[in-house]
Amino acid sequence: MKKNLDQIAKEDGRFSPSIVKFVYEGLSYTTKKIIDEDDHVTGQALCEGLKRLAVEKWGRLAMLVLNTGGVKSTRDFGEIVYMMIKNKWMSAQTTDSIDDFNERYDFKTTFKDNFKFQKKDN
Repeated sequence: MKKNLDQIAKEDGRFSPSIVKFVYEGLSYTTKKIIDEDDHVTGQALCEGLKRLAVEKWGRLAMLVLNTGGVKSTRDFGEIVYMMIKNKWMSAQTTDSIDDFNERYDFKTTFKDNFKFQKKDN
């Protein structure tokens, strides 16, 4: 029987269950908003999707929420992805590597310095 995401996060201990679920949600978000649904989601594309999803969900608090959940860099997204791959929640191709998640963007620059408020359409 496959472990649920809460169990996986608690056993690993580095990331909060809510952040592990966020990364899993980010996979679906990325296939809908970033790439064609039939394409393979690369580490680079997933990092972009997670960036956009974090800003949509948490706005200017995105970096704080991610940091509080144990994520300090895009490499941490990769650590979560490979933890889920190990537990059969995601899959990887032979060309995929955890290094695909290394230094995709700087959190402070992305979520604080370059943050722009979005106007909501009424």
